[in-house]
Amino acid sequence: MAASLPIVQEHLSCSICLDIFRNPVVLKCSHSFCEECLQKTWKDLEKLFCPMCKKECSSEEPSLSLALKSICDSLQKGTENNLSKINCQLHGEKLKLFCLDDKQSICVVCRTSKKHKDHDCCPIEEAVPDLKDLIQAKILTLNDKIKKYKTVQMTHQMWAKHIKSQAQCAVEQIRKEFKKLHQFLEEEETERIVVLRREEQQKEEAMQEIADALTQEMATLSETIEVINEEMDVDNTKFMQNYQTILKRANCISADTTDTKIASGALVDIAKHLGSLKFKVWEKMMEFVKYIPVTMDPNTMSPKLKLTDDLTCLVYCEEKQNFPENPERFHNTGVLGSEGYSRGIHCWDVDVGDNDNWTIGVAKESIPRKRLVRIEPESGLWVFRYVSGKYKAGIQPLVQIMANERPQQIRVRLDCDKGELIFCDLTRKTTLYTYKDNFTEKVFPYFNTQSHICPLRVFGEVKMFARNE
Repeated sequence: MAASLPIVQEHLSCSICLDIFRNPVVLKCSHSFCEECLQKTWKDLEKLFCPMCKKECSSEEPSLSLALKSICDSLQKGTENNLSKINCQLHGEKLKLFCLDDKQSICVVCRTSKKHKDHDCCPIEEAVPDLKDLIQAKILTLNDKIKKYKTVQMTHQMWAKHIKSQAQCAVEQIRKEFKKLHQFLEEEETERIVVLRREEQQKEEAMQEIADALTQEMATLSETIEVINEEMDVDNTKFMQNYQTILKRANCISADTTDTKIASGALVDIAKHLGSLKFKVWEKMMEFVKYIPVTMDPNTMSPKLKLTDDLTCLVYCEEKQNFPENPERFHNTGVLGSEGYSRGIHCWDVDVGDNDNWTIGVAKESIPRKRLVRIEPESGLWVFRYVSGKYKAGIQPLVQIMANERPQQIRVRLDCDKGELIFCDLTRKTTLYTYKDNFTEKVFPYFNTQSHICPLRVFGEVKMFARNE
């Protein structure tokens, strides 16, 4: 009977506090918990769920299990009676020593046995302070982990707020565009807003799941600390009897169980909803004809830049904007197009106007986003620039391009299959510069400006020779 007692305790233990049930309640999913443990776990949660299977629950759902309570109460009484009669199971002597090698309490007879003869031992009274110090150190580690989770949780809340702001701005722009359409396009407008709202909800839910996981992790850690403190606040004999269990409880949660890193694609994909919106509607309705071949991706944009609502016009900002540091974003300068190319021929036109500091071209997908790179193909940048009154191709050594008159509009023509990138003066139909290279990975349109005079604007309708893959 005594040998089977640990097995019985295992099946009658709460999965939250790891102790025998106290006032056990059962959920509809058939999982049972201590009433107090369940209420503490649910505290401050907007959605209630089973701590084991994660199924949604209601506050009226937990019901007291009288049969289980009776069994656990009887087991608690028997356990307490057994703890009051702690002796060495081998020799029947009182446990007075602690084996430092085996980390267990022993009697004086055990000390002279073969098993412990050459081991370091000390009186239990001497071992207890050191062991409690060890547990206390682990508690400090757990408290530090809670502080870390709180900091990460605040970051995630800021991201969730930015996602909501993105979605709201996108909704306003979608509605503005759809006002230009006739009455029969109302159904299309509603459908696109639904898609946007669905993505907003999915990404808010993803942020909320992380926040909920952090809340749950902190609640579990706090509960564990409370249980450990309660178990240590006993007489030395009882503490030593439970020492291994307490240590195991403190160790079993020391590793991080919650992913605190921000993954790519966490923000709302604004380019998907707003990029070439009118063209996509035209493809479906076969009535709309205007198409802008390239739109810029605001999730890659440097904090020193700003985009108009239609994602086609780039403005330089003197003061840095407050953007999340998502992996896709350039830290210092530039913005990418929303689509990349690996095959076919692709063209887009850029209105540079009187802008006196601009850079346009293409960048490879793997270009570093968080540090400055040399403006050259070896760094993954194939660009044409106008800086300090001079036209330059971004190669080493720099090639100065002479132009009799400043071009106002420039066409960028990318032939991925031939490895050719051409910059042309759209008005005079003349070639300004040509790159010949092998594009070994997907490349994206690249734009940058540091001019307050006028923005860069992608415009017009360019026939698309081949869709990218």
